[in-house]
Amino acid sequence: MMNCASQESGRRWQHREQPIFSSRAHVFQIDPATKRNWIPASKHAVTVSFFYDATRHAYRIISVGGTKAIINSTVSPNMTFTKTSQKFGQWADSRANTVYGLGFATEQQLHQFAERFKEVKEAVRLARERSQEKMELTNAALSIAAPQDLSDELQSPPAMCLNGPEDKLFRSQSADITLCSEKERIKKMLSEGSICEMNFEAELFTLQDSNAKLVAALHEANANVEQWKKQLVAYQEETDRLRDQIAEMEAHGAQGPSDVLKDELTQSLEELEHLLKAKDEEISILQSKKSDFHELEQEREEAIHRIQELEMRNIELERRVQNTEQNLASALEDRDRAEHEVQRVIQILDVKIFDLNDLRQSLVQLISK
Repeated sequence: MMNCASQESGRRWQHREQPIFSSRAHVFQIDPATKRNWIPASKHAVTVSFFYDATRHAYRIISVGGTKAIINSTVSPNMTFTKTSQKFGQWADSRANTVYGLGFATEQQLHQFAERFKEVKEAVRLARERSQEKMELTNAALSIAAPQDLSDELQSPPAMCLNGPEDKLFRSQSADITLCSEKERIKKMLSEGSICEMNFEAELFTLQDSNAKLVAALHEANANVEQWKKQLVAYQEETDRLRDQIAEMEAHGAQGPSDVLKDELTQSLEELEHLLKAKDEEISILQSKKSDFHELEQEREEAIHRIQELEMRNIELERRVQNTEQNLASALEDRDRAEHEVQRVIQILDVKIFDLNDLRQSLVQLISK
């Protein structure tokens, strides 16, 4: 029954609120563990709106991502919206125990949001001052008109009457009306206070659930980073292995090219290209999940630098493979030329041997005569 009443009161509260300003931005929340890094609350830019409750004279900043509220912040006079860069601003919400950050597409959008935040904050301050003045006047009126218990005033008429029974009756009726209206107003204030308390409990539960999901997303992103680092180490080991194979092939280059080794090198290079594409995709995914953009940019630059070095190594390996193949082809041509020259010399020697044999036989015949 209490949950139903809370939901019903929340619906009535949302009914009273009207949007007065909206803008689109990327939403972030401060990391509750480090209080330094930003955790993205939305994958893409979402609508961030100021809502005004005319009944309570309250302002809220609300943003919904999917089916859950990623910002539900009631503006108070002690809040301050701070511009930390040309397109980024933040404010602290003590009730939600967090700090919200907004990243805008243009500097103009950030300026408009900051100006509206300042206007809303000033309106809340003025409304609170008027409310305090009204409460002070009400308390003063109650202390003058009803110094005794309210029930006693309703039951007993004024003790003194200077102008007779008609003046006494008129004053009694006016006092009854004033006290009834004051009692109704106090009941209404207590009812609104209980509604606000229930809504705050519901908002606190929603924020706690959102915070747990953001922490889980951060742990997942950190696990992906560790896995990516391990794969990068394996990639470097694969490159070292290819370098050793190239050196071995160069050392045994005179024995002729190895087709199996060439096929293995080609396949390894293709696998490395696929791995590079996979790393680029993982870097894109990590960019949306990583909280600290400066650290992410530094890691990305280091990764790109490593990838460029590995690509340069691969180019150098390919060049050395081509040079080795050319050297092997030249060695084969030299060997073919040498074999051809040997065959020609053998043929010449055969002719000479045949001539010597004929000369020998002629000499033997001359001697025998």
